[in-house]
Amino acid sequence: MVTAGPVTLERARIKELTDSEQRRFNERTPKSAAMFERARRSMVNGVPSSYQVRDPWPVYLAEGRGSRVWDVDGNEYTDFHNGFGSMVQGHAHPAIVEAVQKQVARGTHFAAPTEDAIAVSEMLAERFGLPFWRYVNSGSEATMDAIRIARAATGRDTIVKIFGSYHGHHDYVMVSIGVPFDKIGDPDDYASLPYGGGIPKAVSDMTIAVPFNDAEVMERRIARLFDEGRPPACVIMEAAMMNLGVILPEPGYLEAVREITRRYGVILIFDEVKTGLCVAAGGATEKFGVTPDMVTLAKALGGGLPSGAIGGSVEAMAAVADGRVYQVGTYNGNPLTMAAGRASLEHVLTPGAYDHLNALNDRLLAGCDAVLRRYGLPGYTVGISSKGTVTFSSGRIADYTSFMANQDADMSALAWAWNMNRGIFMTPGREEEWTLSVAHTFEDVDRYVSVFEEMANELTR
Repeated sequence: MVTAGPVTLERARIKELTDSEQRRFNERTPKSAAMFERARRSMVNGVPSSYQVRDPWPVYLAEGRGSRVWDVDGNEYTDFHNGFGSMVQGHAHPAIVEAVQKQVARGTHFAAPTEDAIAVSEMLAERFGLPFWRYVNSGSEATMDAIRIARAATGRDTIVKIFGSYHGHHDYVMVSIGVPFDKIGDPDDYASLPYGGGIPKAVSDMTIAVPFNDAEVMERRIARLFDEGRPPACVIMEAAMMNLGVILPEPGYLEAVREITRRYGVILIFDEVKTGLCVAAGGATEKFGVTPDMVTLAKALGGGLPSGAIGGSVEAMAAVADGRVYQVGTYNGNPLTMAAGRASLEHVLTPGAYDHLNALNDRLLAGCDAVLRRYGLPGYTVGISSKGTVTFSSGRIADYTSFMANQDADMSALAWAWNMNRGIFMTPGREEEWTLSVAHTFEDVDRYVSVFEEMANELTR
């Protein structure tokens, strides 16, 4: 079908296709079903993390090589999920495998520094333009420690975050995420809403949320906090993109935030846990030319091993250097992770790798955009380097409120099941995006576009 204008999608047709695809997928994964029955007897909901829950059962994976993964039923997929962005290097990259195997033979843990940790910090300092680094073991630990350092450096307690952004699972940032549309409220006075149980109100009240892509509201809120006698220690934000699908910073926004935080003496933290080494060698700092006071990394840093890092300016990291902050962790700078990280930075995530990722993503975005136009589907594509998405919305999305008002959850659910049944492994949920890896080929992205066109044709015929 070829159409000249937007079509109105029939909800009944979307549901019919989704139900059919979900049944088909369940039929293709009987061993995952059996494994779920075993797992639920010892793991809560049968999974290690709540983000892995799927009804009626999750997909259990067995192997990954390059751009491919296989589940326990033997189904093969091209991986566009890549561990929430952790595997931009591809699975079992030979350079990383070799480095880890050599380190395993020399020893897996010392709780003492190694030469690889020094080499990684030197490369990160050069890439991100921040001179001092410390290590942790996850993105949550990275943002948690960065906020603590900012509080010690400024002597303040309040923090400011972006409404709808996820910064890990510690209490101070599990605030104002996943808020229903009818409870969002006034952007100048967003409520500080705990994300799930177990978070004390006294803790969530110390975190103030403001909208993405609106520097004026941020400045007004910061000024009010000063007037109220609770000035913020830091602004923590996703900089390269807000991870609701992909929402890019509008021109001038990051520069304005940098100027505001500097003028008010507020530490600016770029949370690049999901994007840092995925969008450029030096993350948002390189991509947009804006340098924060601190940056947090994880996911892709370890090349598949649990990892995290905090980079900071001399002034920000002085609180650690002089002992005001005890930035500690038995597994910080673990030798296996540092060996993998060094191999990744030296041999995998090179300038040529980012050229390849950019070319792949440009091709994928253009192909999906052409399908949207050809079939008149409401939506648009948006991406940056290895990250991208098809946003099923007739209106532009710039922040959490516009995302909740416009993004089509039904279409996202259909796209996930449709892709999985045709060998395209995707991250579930309307707020997620694809992540490419250096192992992906042009044939891989062309296959993605072909599968997307099959779905568009079926929806509109």
